[in-house]
Amino acid sequence: MSDYLPPLTALRAFDAAARHMSFAKAAAELHVTPAALSFQIKSLEEHLGRPLFRRLNRAVELTEAGQALAPGAAEGFAALQAAWRTARRQEDDNSLTVTAGPALTAKWLAPRLYEFARAHPEIDLKFSATLRIMDLERDDVDVAIRFGYGQDNDLYSVPVRKEWLTPVMTPELAEQFTTPESLKDAPLIHDESISFLKPPCDWPAWFRAAGVDFVPTHGAYFSNADHAIDAAVAGVGVALGRRAMILKDLSEGRLVAPFKLAIETKGRFRFLCLPGAEQRPQIAAFRDWFITEIEKTAHISDAFKIIPIEEVPGQ
Repeated sequence: MSDYLPPLTALRAFDAAARHMSFAKAAAELHVTPAALSFQIKSLEEHLGRPLFRRLNRAVELTEAGQALAPGAAEGFAALQAAWRTARRQEDDNSLTVTAGPALTAKWLAPRLYEFARAHPEIDLKFSATLRIMDLERDDVDVAIRFGYGQDNDLYSVPVRKEWLTPVMTPELAEQFTTPESLKDAPLIHDESISFLKPPCDWPAWFRAAGVDFVPTHGAYFSNADHAIDAAVAGVGVALGRRAMILKDLSEGRLVAPFKLAIETKGRFRFLCLPGAEQRPQIAAFRDWFITEIEKTAHISDAFKIIPIEEVPGQ
């Protein structure tokens, strides 16, 4: 039996039919007639020397040989499509697709993007705000901004400043809760989006850093950081806000941070792209802008006593 691969058109016909379990639907996907698709699969079966499908009444099912071939065919075409997209992007200097978490997009990126757009009107910028870890090789994405510990093997990675957290609230609530101790009676807002961090950077950790013996057992819990901050802006309670998420609301007076004590996480944001892609003009421009924007607000940290989480008592 020959190890030479059969024609790509025949393998593509098989892949579509295996996914749909229908020759008619596969033919529609590939924009060919059912007879043409059936001919391609028949030629593939002749090349293999055994049937790939059992033809049933108004249905088909994979034979044992078909079941063996289907996963590899699907994976192969997915890899080929990813490689094709990557190759196309290498020649495209006018578009840039960035993925970042919804909270960072809403609270940090979106309010600043007009500056990048004004400086680079030649770049068509697209955003995918999602918590899904997108594959920079397979997904149609050029740059990822991710937060965490940074296991970025085989990627170009630029780590930026670590995140710290401090209590934030409306000016009206700040008049009621004037000391860290008084927060024991405040409605607390919990951001569960960073619950994966170890040691935990949560309210119990901040209270320990402030020397207050208190473990909250109440409050409102949010799975997204921007929702937690929006709740604080609405006066729902006091949030333990991350630096990147609170800067705009602090600068515009919707929130205040009356206690100049913050705990610093072990996680940080990173700018990621495929190795070598950082040299593409639009990616280099976005990277430089991203880092510059972060450094513009670095002085905010000077107003706080920032305690690394590993130095907080009780860890």
